[in-house]
Amino acid sequence: MMGKKTIALLTLTALLGAGCTGRNQPIEKDVIVIGNGAEPKDLDPHLVTGIPEHHINQNLFEALVSVHPETLEPIPGVALSWKISKDGKEYVFNLRKDAKWSNGEPVTASDFVYAWTRLLKPETAAEYAYQGYYIVNGKEFNTGKLKDPSQLGVKAIDPHTLKVNLVNSTPFFLGLLYHHSLYPVHQKTIEKWGAAWTRPEHIVTNGPFILSKWETNKIISIVPNPHYWEKEKIALKEARFLPIENLDTEEKMFRSGKIHITNEIPLEKIPSWQKDSTGVYQTHPYLGSYFYWINVRKKPLEDKRIRKALNLAVDRERIVKFVTRGGQLPGNVYTPPGTGGYEPPAILPTGATRLEEAKKLLAEAGYPGGKGLPPIEILYNTHEGHKKIAEALQQMWKQNLGVQVTLFNQEWKVYLDSMQQGQFHLGRQGWIGDYNDPNTFLDLFISDNGNNRSGWKNPAYDSLMEKAGRELDLKKRLAIFTEAETLLMDELPLIPLYIYTRNYLKSKAVRGWTNNVQDQHPLKYVSLDHETAK
Repeated sequence: MMGKKTIALLTLTALLGAGCTGRNQPIEKDVIVIGNGAEPKDLDPHLVTGIPEHHINQNLFEALVSVHPETLEPIPGVALSWKISKDGKEYVFNLRKDAKWSNGEPVTASDFVYAWTRLLKPETAAEYAYQGYYIVNGKEFNTGKLKDPSQLGVKAIDPHTLKVNLVNSTPFFLGLLYHHSLYPVHQKTIEKWGAAWTRPEHIVTNGPFILSKWETNKIISIVPNPHYWEKEKIALKEARFLPIENLDTEEKMFRSGKIHITNEIPLEKIPSWQKDSTGVYQTHPYLGSYFYWINVRKKPLEDKRIRKALNLAVDRERIVKFVTRGGQLPGNVYTPPGTGGYEPPAILPTGATRLEEAKKLLAEAGYPGGKGLPPIEILYNTHEGHKKIAEALQQMWKQNLGVQVTLFNQEWKVYLDSMQQGQFHLGRQGWIGDYNDPNTFLDLFISDNGNNRSGWKNPAYDSLMEKAGRELDLKKRLAIFTEAETLLMDELPLIPLYIYTRNYLKSKAVRGWTNNVQDQHPLKYVSLDHETAK
């Protein structure tokens, strides 16, 4: 790896030089180019689940509330204001009259009623349908127990007034509204074009940007929405998202001035970039947990002793020190510490005795020294960093337990399908908080959660999470979460590995892009200033 001075020189070249989009067009003034990891699976807010999709959708759509780019506090979006009942169960939103779709039509309360009903319709098969379970009759409608959508707790009082009734007081509800599953969608466009409605030639959105180009595995381009209510504040002429899964390629493109912001940094190059003095290296805490699903439907992983043995045989401190090397916290817990004031219970031991316990459990399960245990498969999406982590685990389990592990990688879209269908033994997962509350992590393991890939179902756990949803006292609520996570970490349908940090590169020309724990960067606040960057 190059030295500090070389990095500084190359970085300066990147800031001054012209680059390309896709990989061969020059960057124009006020055009930002962003490395976006994988090719998005779709851009339908009700069907997507990944971060690459969210990076784009948060600029194409606008929710009832928006998010402050620095504090992450809810601020007016389509809704100018709102009133909350004393019991916290009823919200009345007053929608701005100048909110419009990209075709010039007004955005109305009925658009949200349609969108949230679509999210909850069983035939939509939305994996994030459970985000609508906080609404009265949301769960009943989604599970088919209730057929009449007019019974949902979301009503258009008039074109610019939306009333929402919740099952329980939900402290994080305003923050939840920024989640893509609760964006409005354009009914006429969906009904006309069906699954093809998100193509550039068809899509109608209501956010600060519109989709102008989507060339698969090459580029997604968005440009300002001429009908957006705050269009005069948008400084960018265009934003280009490049699906670059090879981190070495992405870093070289940054150093040669072809992109302004990388999605990540190659793990082996993080130590050198940490010495950078030019200000382009970025690192900050990230509200996310990196773990492996354990598919309890696959034998012999239905045996808790084997799941615990695999967990105990992992040296998490070694992974964050020698593999990820980006300041991550060892994942001896699942929920990131400090989430909404919550401190998760420390369950997994870190001492030397953990290996003896792991061997003992494996022997009790009938596989002493790993003998007779069928090979266990790790599935991960194609990514050099994920591969290195999987290889480290493969080595640890072989060395510590005698367990044979095989590795499989798949392209992003295929990987998502395999995970959804349960076609894996151990599956890589990164879960980023949708809002700053422990519920966003712990509700992932509720039995009927559409994103629960483990197949693990525990009525006692479900009951605790339901109890937490009803509890208004913060101290008592956090205590219930502690009880739930203690149960989760006893059953272990997962292998937590580390708590995220963000490590990436950002050109000094970028303005208005503020680091925060949820890594939210609405581009309506972003601009480019190449002159100052010189």
